[in-house]
Amino acid sequence: MGKTIAITNQKGGVGKTTTAINLAASLAVLEYKTLLVDADPQANATSGIGFDPKNIKSSIYEVIVDGVDADSVILQTATPNLDLIPAHIDLVGAEIEIINMPGRESMMRKALDTVKGEYDFVLIDCSPSLGLLTVNALTAADSVIIPVQCEYFALEGLGKLLNTIKIVQSQLNSDLDIEGILLTMFDTRLRLSRQVVQEVKTHFQQMVFDTIINRNTKLGEAPSFGTSIIMHDADSTGAINYLNLAREILQKNNLTVLKNSEKEIKPNE
Repeated sequence: MGKTIAITNQKGGVGKTTTAINLAASLAVLEYKTLLVDADPQANATSGIGFDPKNIKSSIYEVIVDGVDADSVILQTATPNLDLIPAHIDLVGAEIEIINMPGRESMMRKALDTVKGEYDFVLIDCSPSLGLLTVNALTAADSVIIPVQCEYFALEGLGKLLNTIKIVQSQLNSDLDIEGILLTMFDTRLRLSRQVVQEVKTHFQQMVFDTIINRNTKLGEAPSFGTSIIMHDADSTGAINYLNLAREILQKNNLTVLKNSEKEIKPNE
């Protein structure tokens, strides 16, 4: 049975979708069968991995609202071992449409349970909100990754998100765990970035991933080509960062044993 990880932060622009796409691709190239679920009405993960949301006929919307079989909407991506359940703008109305349905918070979990066994990892890209879709993702997940940008107000709203996670743990999904807090958009030139790293690590200690995602031009370019950073430029800093994150998650879940010299992929000298 695969592990389901929700990637969420109600703040926009923190690298949430970038992380969903590139972590999924990194796990896939490390030969772990991975399913990326786009649960954001903006459908950025769908377009960022190479599909035009306007041409999507069946998506996570049909799965949740209409009860369509999840297996029937899965798309194969250009990356080996990586599949996608796409999103569509219609998803914006899903919260209203399911609000009176019984078990409304568990509809995504029921849908994904039918395909979860076919994958090593299922990654859910959540919308930048704490609405019913995000609650569905947290109810379906085994753990959560919280991207936090290395910028001013980095911790703003994080308490509200952690409180939502606690409510889901107590009422809907007692097995939900925090996989880790991921520091993103780190700029080595800025003292502020280093201060934010120190502040987050002081507050959350072992909850923070060792891997930090640097600001990287290639990382920003990749979505415009409809591909992950791994496929766009495997030697870039962004690709190395996300491969390091994938390896850290594998180690954390006891899925691989690496020598100390292999624990981090070093950039080319």
